Amino acid sequence: MEKVIQQFIDAINAFDIDAALELFTDDAVIDDESVGESFKNTAGVRKYLDKFFVGYKTVTKLESIEVLDNWHIKAQVDFIGDFGHETGGLNFTFNTNGFINAINAYLD
Repeated sequence: MEKVIQQFIDAINAFDIDAALELFTDDAVIDDESVGESFKNTAGVRKYLDKFFVGYKTVTKLESIEVLDNWHIKAQVDFIGDFGHETGGLNFTFNTNGFINAINAYLD
């Protein structure tokens, strides 16, 4: 799971949405508290990544990872982009095949 998180960070930092989407289940959900919205399934995840990572030229630095259990990892991250600088978290949920099933995103 930690390898998948690094692959996700690498893909979004390269603005490679297709590579990032390969890491998700088809029914994945990204719930982002900072924008007050949920993005569901492949089309929604694509919209989220395109808008908030590609659109804002966001570069994400992985600060730390905390394994909560077999399916959940909490990642602390640092975001820099057209919006300035923010810190926050990406709480990942994985399915039994090691794909990302959900991300709960938030800013500190």
